[in-house]
Parts: sequence; C-alpha cells; structure tokens
Amino acid sequence: MTIQFIHWNTADPKTKARILKRSGADIDRVMDQVKPILADVQNRGDQALIDYARQFDGCSLNALKVTPAEFDDARARLSPDLKKAIDHAARNVRAFHAEQMARVEREWWYEVEPGVFAGEKVTPIASVGLYVPGGKNQFPSAVYMLGIPAILAGVDPVIMLTPPRADGRVGEALLYAAEISGIRNIYKVGGAQAVAAAAYGTQTIPAVKKILGPGSPYVSAAKQLLSGIIDPGMPAGPSESITLCDETADPHNTILDLLTEAEHGSDSAGLLVTHDPKLATYVRDNIQTYIQALPQPQSGWLMHNMQHYGGIILTSNIQESIDFSNAYAPEHLLLKVKDPESILPHLRHTGEILIGEHTPFTLGNYATGVNHVLPTGGWAQTQSCTSVWDFLKRTSLSRCTREGFEALSQNVGLLTDDEGFPAHGNALRQRKRD
Repeated sequence: MTIQFIHWNTADPKTKARILKRSGADIDRVMDQVKPILADVQNRGDQALIDYARQFDGCSLNALKVTPAEFDDARARLSPDLKKAIDHAARNVRAFHAEQMARVEREWWYEVEPGVFAGEKVTPIASVGLYVPGGKNQFPSAVYMLGIPAILAGVDPVIMLTPPRADGRVGEALLYAAEISGIRNIYKVGGAQAVAAAAYGTQTIPAVKKILGPGSPYVSAAKQLLSGIIDPGMPAGPSESITLCDETADPHNTILDLLTEAEHGSDSAGLLVTHDPKLATYVRDNIQTYIQALPQPQSGWLMHNMQHYGGIILTSNIQESIDFSNAYAPEHLLLKVKDPESILPHLRHTGEILIGEHTPFTLGNYATGVNHVLPTGGWAQTQSCTSVWDFLKRTSLSRCTREGFEALSQNVGLLTDDEGFPAHGNALRQRKRD
C-alpha cells in the first residue's frame, strides 16, 4: 500500500483539483435509476414501498409504521449498558441544543427611524422527515442528533424514515434513541423511495415539507430530483476530515485520528495536513500497520481511500495549512497545534472544529453535544452545522405609525413611479389617513 503523500506547494494543478474535489457521491450515474422509483411511489404509494422493501431490503412487510409494541420490545431487548450510553450522549446533545433554543429571540423589534419599526418572529418549520440510514448497520447517534433539535424547535409533525432489516424490523437501538428523542412516528422505508414518500405522501406516510439526514447516492439523487417539491436540507455525502497538526501533535494519536472518519466507506476522505515533515513521515511509514489491524470491510475501505481521496498533505508552514483547510472546507476538522486560540479565528470554512488531543472526532460524533450532521463536499463554505435553526424559520415584521407613514410615503412614492408600479403609488397617495 502506498498512502498519498503530497507536497502541496509543488503539486501540479491537476493533483490539487483532484484532492479538493474528493470522491463526491456520483449522483448523475444513478439519476436514471432513481426517476422511475420516484414516479412509482407517487403512483402506487404504500404498495410500491412494500415492493421495494422486498427488492432492496430483502424483507416482507405487513405494515410500514413501527407499532407501540415494537417500541416496547426494543426497549426490553436493548442491553442496559447500551441504553445508558445512548442516554448519556443524548443528554449532552439535548443540553447543547436546548441552550441554542434559549438564545433564539422568538420576536423582536427595532425602530429604524421615528415611527418605523422592523423586526422578526421565529417559528418552527411546518413538518420534517428525518432520514436515518439503517438496514445492516444501525446509527442511533443519527437519530438523536436529528430528532432532539427537531423536537426542541417545536416542529409538528416529525417523522422518521429508516430502512428495515431483513427480518422486517427496525433496530432496537434506533427505536430506543427515537423514543428518548421524542419521535414516535417511524416508517420502515429507505433509499430513494423514502425521499419520494416524504415528498409525495402515501396512504400511510404523511407528506412533509423538509427532509434531513445523510444517505446513499440514491438518496442524494432523489433529494435533488424532488427539490422543487420538498426542501432537501443540507448536502450530506461521503464523510471527510482534516487533522491539522504542527510538531506538537502526538504521532500515534494522529494516525488514529486520521483513520476515524475515513473508515465510513471507500469514498470517504481522511487527510493529515501538517508542515512538520517528521510527523508526516512517521504517519506515512506506520499507518499501514494500523489499517491492517482493523477488520473488513473497514480495512479495505481505508486501503482504497488513503490512496485516492485521503492521505498526507505536507505544507510549507502553518499558514499554508490553514489556507488548504479553508479551500477544502472539510466536514470535520481536528486542530492539534501548540496555540489553537491563535489559529481558530483563521479557520473560516468547516462543519465543525475539535480542539486538542483529548477531543478526537469520535467524541464529537457522539456525545460532546454538538451535532454530527454536517455539510460535506466543500459545502461548508456556504452551509452550517445542523442546529435548531434547521427546524426554525424567520418571518419579517413591519409596523408604521402615522408619523412613520408620513416620513416614508413621499420618497417611496417616487420609487414606485420609477419602477412602474402605479397601484403601489396609489396605495400611498390615495390612502385614507384618519
């Protein structure tokens, strides 16, 4: 195995463009496969979803909605230790997002000039579907990361969509995490068909206005195709991370950190960015031993993506490392430098920043309280981490007194004339003012 080792200041433009592009979920190649699925769900509703569960998930469903008995059974079957772990992580996530809500000003006004008031009010979005990958693997962390802020924001209804296992059930940990997050409406459907069900609605599943959560290229393609019908939320593609280090970073820990996000799949990316050649060389010479000690399929995925999408970026100095990180705009960024407070203000584009040897990606992914649903593929340059604001919306408010009306109406009337809107002007000049 040869891990990518790139001297950034001497790399050719083609190499730089390839690294910055990363793998990307190749949505275009699955578009033609997704379109008939969307149309089928729109036309046949529940029966289409049941047929796709048999085709894609290998299970026979009698009903799409999780029953109260299934919640009870999941709670009883889940080990006490795992319940305790989920409770602990969810408690921190709830505490952090509750603090976000406490900082939301539900309604405010500002007097922009005498008698002219402008403001905003904040209300929950109308409805939301939370997409949680499932099937063979279950991700209870994705449930509480999405469910807790949605419930705290006051969205109603909140539904959850997740693929069933081969036995036709939803994983116990998923159901337990949903229950403690406040989600009771869960439907056994995944893939592109889940996005279609959320957008169009079926006999069982209500249509919602927004869908959030990570998924496969098929899920991403469905979101893109249905974006005129449902708000597709933040782009969430293959996982990616930068571990940005100087000479003070621990080499052993740095290899562990580099492999964390990269183990999600063969299209994920884990990058060490450093100006310290000693650290870079150590990681290059020792990382294969760490990868080979992992089980399959993670070991195989890491071997692949460390040669194509991840690896080591050796820079000339800390400023070049910062510049690279801002250009890449990673989903996750771990900062391991001597003086992080001096670097932090200059890191402008990233989904999250974790600081120091004691804050590995793993803790942020599960239990520090921050949300792990983050923009990928460079979208951190314009998109934010998931928060209560993904489930809230702002409405503008205006109010004028008679004094304010008189102060504005003459100049606004001139603007309406210039733009060719006579009815606008009449609403000012012909208005009864008593």
